[in-house]
Amino acid sequence: MQRNTGVLLLALVVVALGFLTYFTAEPLIKNIDLGLDLRGGLHVVLEAHETEGEEITPDTIEKAVSILRSRVDGIGVREPVIYPRGENRVVIELAGLDNPEDAVNLIKGTAQLEFWDQDGNVLVTGRNLTDARARMVPETNMAEVQIEFDREGTELFAAATEANVGRPLAIVLDNEIISAPVVNEPIRGGTAVITGNFTAMEAEQLAILLRSGALPVSFSIMEQRTIGPTLGSDSLEKSIRAGIVGIIAVLIFMLGYYRLPGLIADLSLVLYLLIVLGAMYFIGAVLTLPGIAGIILSIGMAVDANIIIYERIKEELRHGKTLRASIEAGYKRAISAILDANITTLITAMVLMYFGTGPIMGFAVTLSIGIISSLIVALTFTRYLLVIFGSITKNKKLYGV
Repeated sequence: MQRNTGVLLLALVVVALGFLTYFTAEPLIKNIDLGLDLRGGLHVVLEAHETEGEEITPDTIEKAVSILRSRVDGIGVREPVIYPRGENRVVIELAGLDNPEDAVNLIKGTAQLEFWDQDGNVLVTGRNLTDARARMVPETNMAEVQIEFDREGTELFAAATEANVGRPLAIVLDNEIISAPVVNEPIRGGTAVITGNFTAMEAEQLAILLRSGALPVSFSIMEQRTIGPTLGSDSLEKSIRAGIVGIIAVLIFMLGYYRLPGLIADLSLVLYLLIVLGAMYFIGAVLTLPGIAGIILSIGMAVDANIIIYERIKEELRHGKTLRASIEAGYKRAISAILDANITTLITAMVLMYFGTGPIMGFAVTLSIGIISSLIVALTFTRYLLVIFGSITKNKKLYGV
């Protein structure tokens, strides 16, 4: 009876995994965003111009690059390439844009926010902002931007509104008046609302500009063009083909060397790849060539985890233990080595993710996803299948012993 139950459970697992692979693998692959090296994108060169009281220096350009990166992150473009060129230029390369013109306009805007009284005197500036968020107002079905000030800004804004009760207070962005609401009472809470008949998209873009901060200098577009993938299509096809051949070779090796556990490892590897693809899709990760390298490296670590487990199980079987006892003891002996190797690699990936940008971040993200996925699969799915196989047959030769 136990054997029949094991066979039924195994059949259900194989059929479920087959259906899952058939219906999800291709859609996931097609819907994962590709990076610049695999897809191409937008190439923009910005030239800095001195503004009043601010000279163009290497520090100024570095600050501008940091602000531009924050803006790009805010519009959802992942793994951009942003770097200074020469003394007064910044190069930006973006992949996966639906509206490149809107993105360019958002990026190059100086975003100098000011509050003016009716005489044109500047009372508060955007340098005192700590946050800006777009939101929809259900009563009017219009979008607005709610801003928050730091302590100094709170005091300045309270004084400005108190001095202008009953008079308009203009909200000005880059010397253009967005709106000029009349102050009904002093605002002392450190928050304010910017209105101006915005659409949801316009409000979100304004919030991104204000959150990222004003650029220290103004920029103009010197060059804007669409670029192809830095990795040629022929090289991409060869890389994919090499990856497929490598995975198939690993599957054959595991099956030939470890026999029954090798088949389990192959099924686990299929599930692992589906989890990695699904995780990348749901978190919106961009697939780049370094990202593919991260996946391949994590595949190696996933296979290595299975090998450690199987070798420990084989040792226990040689000592005369039952199959169920060998599986339990083998996992206990293998878990520390597996966790040590994966956690140290995961820490390294986290450091790269925190400090790295562009391709480096792509490698770190996919490697982290792969490590976590391999641990989940090795410590749950693989173990469950081994127990099921153990209820079907006790023949140690099928386990390479």
